[in-house]
Amino acid sequence: MQTTPEPELKDDILWGASAIAKEIGRGERTTFYMLERGELDAKKVCGRWVSTKSKLRRQLAGEKS
Repeated sequence: MQTTPEPELKDDILWGASAIAKEIGRGERTTFYMLERGELDAKKVCGRWVSTKSKLRRQLAGEKS
């Protein structure tokens, strides 16, 4: 099985619930609720939610991190 190369971090990182919401196709309120409940693979850095596109895509596809 061929693997896709990991994107550069600067192109992969998502800062803030709004950017995460756009990536997963959900509203901001729903996304913020999911983040607060720990349902998405993200963490807070300096008061802002941070994740990566690749982590979220793997999680939503049901793959292990």
